[in-house]
Amino acid sequence: DSLDLCFFCRHFRLLGLVTLWLGVIFLAGFFHTNPLRPSYPQTNVMFLKTHKTASSTVMNILFRFAEKHNLTLALPAGQNYHLGYPHRFMAQFVEGFKTMGQSYNIMCNHMRFNLPEVQKVMPNTTTYFSIMRNPISLMESSYAYNKFFTPAFRRSKDVNEFLASPWTYYNMSECTNNVHARNYMWFDFGYDNNAMDTEDYVQHVLAEIEQAFQLMLLTDYFDESMVLLKETLGWELDDVVYFKLNSRSQDSIKSMTPESKEKVKEWCSLDWKLYQHFNRTFWRRIQETIGLEKLDQEVNLLRMRQKELMELCLLDPMPIDKTKIKDKKLQPFQSGRANILGYNLKEDMANETLRTCLRLITPELQYMSYLYAHQFPEKKRKSTAFSLWRR
Repeated sequence: DSLDLCFFCRHFRLLGLVTLWLGVIFLAGFFHTNPLRPSYPQTNVMFLKTHKTASSTVMNILFRFAEKHNLTLALPAGQNYHLGYPHRFMAQFVEGFKTMGQSYNIMCNHMRFNLPEVQKVMPNTTTYFSIMRNPISLMESSYAYNKFFTPAFRRSKDVNEFLASPWTYYNMSECTNNVHARNYMWFDFGYDNNAMDTEDYVQHVLAEIEQAFQLMLLTDYFDESMVLLKETLGWELDDVVYFKLNSRSQDSIKSMTPESKEKVKEWCSLDWKLYQHFNRTFWRRIQETIGLEKLDQEVNLLRMRQKELMELCLLDPMPIDKTKIKDKKLQPFQSGRANILGYNLKEDMANETLRTCLRLITPELQYMSYLYAHQFPEKKRKSTAFSLWRR
């Protein structure tokens, strides 16, 4: 009888341990904490700001984070708007590099990526990330923004005519001026946008990019990308909440024919393969860290907070035409055929609320000018945008 009792006790304890363990697994699945989320916010960040990928909105997020934590930005030398683009990046393109060395925290201006030179500027603990967009919508956007700057686009009537016969308008001898017209992202990552599309070459480049960048976001899933960015960097919800910047009016968006969409995959085949690859890695990363159910919850929280801030800050519920922006200092830069929209703030807000709202809507050039003046007060200012905050 005593042996039977001991046998029963042992199995009862084992059953209890199994039940406890299953409960832990259930709770972990219910709350789904991200095992790779840092325990403290990462403050050394390099963002490769690719073109026409909602990167201006990401840049605003990084500018706000830099202000919040009093971080040092790797800003373009001479109050330029980019870091040497379209030339490959060199450390000397950063203001103050000769004296500051690797003491910068955040780099996020347009550049053509060059890892060895970036590593001269950014600390060894830096997190590298970038963002990609479906090349089909990227082509339409690039055409609208760069119509008057790109020879291949200037010679054609619209994006559909260009794609129907791109070699009619595209001249290889003008390759630097035509980077907007073919494999735009491939070029921004530092590679030859006119290179031969061979399997070995493409796989080599994809491996190099994966080695250099810890995270790749997708414009086409922007809210999901902001959640993944927040989790990867250990940031808070308000750090990644945003108002859409540098967006166009609907009437400046050209409808593309089915034939044009298919042609992009051929004409920009390097970009197409780049996007397909990192689309797959994006969703794999989501599955490994957050999970789809938790992702949906986080996206909903982000959108609720965005709506709350829009109701607090904005006079109009949606971005408005440039002609309707009351404060001319807040008008976004206009480019090509695109009609770039902006915002009006509500009046009579408390000072702290005003500053929060102003940071969310300030266009990239004005915000950068303000941060440059703050970081380098001894430099002669080209712009009066710094006065935006002195209201």
